Amino acid sequence: MRVSSTYVLAALVVLGVACHGPLERAAASSARLQTAVTIFAGVFVQAVPFLALGVTVSGAIAAFVSPALLRKVLPRNETAAIGVAGLAGMALPGCECGVVPVARRLTDQGAPGSVVLAFMLSAPAINPVVLIATAVAFPGEPGMVVARFTGSLATAFTMGLLWSRIGRPGWLLPRAARHDHCATGHSRWQIFTETARHDLLQASAFLVLGAVAAAALHVLVPPSWYEHLAGQVATAILVMAVLAIVLALCSEADAFVAASMSALPLLPRLVFLVVGPAVDVKLFAMQAGTFGRQFALRFAPLTFAVALVCGTIAGLACLGGAR
Repeated sequence: MRVSSTYVLAALVVLGVACHGPLERAAASSARLQTAVTIFAGVFVQAVPFLALGVTVSGAIAAFVSPALLRKVLPRNETAAIGVAGLAGMALPGCECGVVPVARRLTDQGAPGSVVLAFMLSAPAINPVVLIATAVAFPGEPGMVVARFTGSLATAFTMGLLWSRIGRPGWLLPRAARHDHCATGHSRWQIFTETARHDLLQASAFLVLGAVAAAALHVLVPPSWYEHLAGQVATAILVMAVLAIVLALCSEADAFVAASMSALPLLPRLVFLVVGPAVDVKLFAMQAGTFGRQFALRFAPLTFAVALVCGTIAGLACLGGAR
């Protein structure tokens, strides 16, 4: 009998309800645990509405927007096509997991690799759901929204242009995707519901991990460490960039995790938001399975470097310096 993610989620909910009493008593007996629970709940509750909206739109795109339509609107000039593909990400909200299968189908239909990469990097990073979530997570800091948009779009454009110069057609060979949920089902309603369910369960799992990590970082890491890191902006930028890769958060919820790390300057947290949707461990696994391991090994390190630089420059320009 195959155990689906839906049954796993249901089992976890039942387990959480059954253990509610002991967990509540344990939290009441420890001030640090109370703090951790409060931070976890705050991050999770704030992010859930945006996550739900994102997966709903993602399901609608899978059901009603054909990659063939996107392919038709691309200019023949490759550089112009890279720009159009990057900006097209604004109109296609969804998590990183839903963009990879669409990018694979664009490749199957003959879109240049540089154009596919620009779209794949921009869509989960600059769509309206992500930008609105960032504005809510950082109230009173409109520069964070502008900087995230600028840094992420610059990353997509730069990677597209670099790939058009150094990339080879054989490096982007599509593979049969085992979990191409966008192609599941025979009717549009089936495609919509299966895509939304898959994205919700997968993204929720990473959101829970991210909220747990945010709570743990507040409780387990001494405040002096944050103060020390805050005083070394260059080190903080690198640490947050690596943390974005490891946590592998959904782009529709990562802003709330970054906002919870209030002891750090805005610039390192911005780099965290630019790097995360571009390259992380789950994306590496999906890209390796979809386009081949050789592609992922070439693409991930270069993307990390470009996103780190673009995020830093955008932050310095839009946030008024390293603050």
